[in-house]
Amino acid sequence: MIRRRARTPIARPSRHGRHGREGRSPVVRPPLPPLETRQDAFDLAVGTAAEFLRSAWPELRDVRFEVAAMPPATDDDGIPRWDARPDEQRIVLFRLPIERLSHLHRDDDLHRRMLIESYVFRAAAEYLDRDPWDLGPERFRFF
Repeated sequence: MIRRRARTPIARPSRHGRHGREGRSPVVRPPLPPLETRQDAFDLAVGTAAEFLRSAWPELRDVRFEVAAMPPATDDDGIPRWDARPDEQRIVLFRLPIERLSHLHRDDDLHRRMLIESYVFRAAAEYLDRDPWDLGPERFRFF
């Protein structure tokens, strides 16, 4: 009986897999960045809520709704989420404090949009010196 030595597997270079194809580049490119950023979604939510308020309240037709990243300084109450200036006919919403310091019970697009709209309504209510629920009672009837 002839004894044969067990063959040792042939060592392949590390760039090849079992079938010699591992080192090739993928067929598709890396994923593209998202088409809509958080900033775009924030601007869209502010814009639609502002247009609703302008159409419902004549006092807000000439008011500019602006979005800024951060407030210039904090106040005694903490970090402000908006700045309503009736003398300048301007409402400034601060995106980063609204997005990062607000806690949502469900973190999805709908709840984020509702949160942003609620801050637009609160800022407009402060501008008009009214209750936020008076500005759009039909808009939030589903609660």
